[in-house]
Amino acid sequence: MRGLAEPIPGVALGRHPRATLGYLLCVGAAILFAVNATVSKSILLSGIDPTRLSQLRVTAAFLILLVVVAIMRPAALRLKKGEWKILLVFGILGVAMTQYLYFVAIKFLPVGVALLIEFTAPIMVALWFRFGMHEAVNRKVWAGLVLAMTGLAMVGEVWDGFALDTLGVIAGFGAAAALAVYFLLGDHQVRSADPRDPVSLTMWGFGAAALFWAVVQPWWSFPWAQLSGDGYPLGTDHGGTSLWMLCAWMVLLGTVVPFSMEVEALRNIRASQASVIGMTEPLVASAIAWVALGEVLTPVQLVGAVIVLVGVFLAETSR
Repeated sequence: MRGLAEPIPGVALGRHPRATLGYLLCVGAAILFAVNATVSKSILLSGIDPTRLSQLRVTAAFLILLVVVAIMRPAALRLKKGEWKILLVFGILGVAMTQYLYFVAIKFLPVGVALLIEFTAPIMVALWFRFGMHEAVNRKVWAGLVLAMTGLAMVGEVWDGFALDTLGVIAGFGAAAALAVYFLLGDHQVRSADPRDPVSLTMWGFGAAALFWAVVQPWWSFPWAQLSGDGYPLGTDHGGTSLWMLCAWMVLLGTVVPFSMEVEALRNIRASQASVIGMTEPLVASAIAWVALGEVLTPVQLVGAVIVLVGVFLAETSR
């Protein structure tokens, strides 16, 4: 998860003595998130439903973060008066729906394309501030919007009758909208008069998401037998990997570890600097999926991907 933690006040590009460490942590987190896209898709291709995979991911991550917060900041386990309402919305819309719709998107789209669509969330945030909050926004937002839409049109090859799966595209934009909610509510919570720290906020978000899925689809009906087989993140020619191992990777190295790396990175560099590095994730994910899953993007689609990321960068830096 990105965009919630606050860096050390006064940190500027190249001025903090541990800035290099911050950049290295961001790069490492982006690579782990990118690898996780292929790992998650391999699990989905084995037949498990996106709702169940989302349930497994958020619940396991919540339990791990719960232990971490209980040890490191036990006072953060207490809910503040009236806080449960916004945390419930944050968890259901911002966490559960982002995870679920992202999994649907990568199931039907190349992982790089799904991530590109989801990465348009900052543009949605900027548009919300303009039309929802009636705040003035920099002209860069409009340039970013035009570039992002142009780039997505190139990725979708619309002149060829639109080459992408419709359900996957809808899910991708839904994931982007849910991620925008995550950013907005998370920003509200960490900047409020009585702010909550990013780690415990994420823990409670995962907890609310886990509670939501437990009500919608109780754990006693979980299809555990579907996890007894193998997944093939490197193709069938390379042999299978236990789905349990892939799920463990998804939770630990695909969720908890990269998130922790980003939180630590933001103690040394600004969030805007970290977000620029994070934008390499769709390109890295595309490269990994090309090698592991045979998902090849055409030269035009790759150019479109870069244009999308430039548009998102303009939106990210517009406020």
